[in-house]
Amino acid sequence: MKWKQVLNSTLEGVTGYAIKRVRLPAKPVPPLPPRMPDDRIRGPVDPAADRLLRQPVFLLASVRSGSTLLRVMLNSHSHLHAPHETHFRRMTVNLPTDPLQQALTALGHTHSDVEHILWDRMLHRELLRSGKKILVEKTPSNVFAWKRIATCWPDARFIYLIRHPLSIATSWHEADPEARPMSEAIPHALRYATYLEEARQKVGGLTVTYERLTSDPEGELRAICDRLGVPWEPGMLRYGDHDHGTFVKGIGDWRDKIQTGTVQPGRPLPAPAEVPEELREIAAKWGYL
Repeated sequence: MKWKQVLNSTLEGVTGYAIKRVRLPAKPVPPLPPRMPDDRIRGPVDPAADRLLRQPVFLLASVRSGSTLLRVMLNSHSHLHAPHETHFRRMTVNLPTDPLQQALTALGHTHSDVEHILWDRMLHRELLRSGKKILVEKTPSNVFAWKRIATCWPDARFIYLIRHPLSIATSWHEADPEARPMSEAIPHALRYATYLEEARQKVGGLTVTYERLTSDPEGELRAICDRLGVPWEPGMLRYGDHDHGTFVKGIGDWRDKIQTGTVQPGRPLPAPAEVPEELREIAAKWGYL
């Protein structure tokens, strides 16, 4: 992003003009289909029949915290399939008629039950296509639905990727300084961090830090392999030697650093005095203050 700012400053100094992105209006989000009455979010009624996916792994992380980097390193393991962000929890089912709802109720299904079956089938299909043993899903917005995910898959395992909250806010701001001022970036980072910390406390799992991931990737990856019960593979460090699909906006990081194929150094940690008041509590909980 800095090179664009330098280019714009130079252009403005020479010509008096600057390049500015034209922002198209956001597409309206279509309304969700109506829910069945008395919908309940619950675990599988018959786990053997209701779930195909066994012990899925969910990487819970904020945006701009290095989750794509960790994803591709995990995906480089022969046993782990970590696809791009699937956004699976946005999949809904439309149950529009009274007879259909009556039939599902008679079969003992709630609206959420049917959605859970759809989610499970889709992710299981993705795992089967990969030919690997363990699915790792890392859509950042999953932090806001950790309760439902843990309910849907009672045997799910969780990895938490944390980063200094001010670094998260700064990175999100720098991706688009005009549209993402720091006044919005700070509460944005705090919202992700709050839900992530709640999941860490309630569900448990392995916590990984972005700072250690970039300074000692082998150590962090070995800890993950131990937790998941898979052998350590040195090829995880050379993620550029493997095919991870295309890096495109909307389903993961797409910027220059991730496309180098090697782990790049993280930014220096902010000084304690730089951390705004809103982020100090979570920064302290995560060991940054």
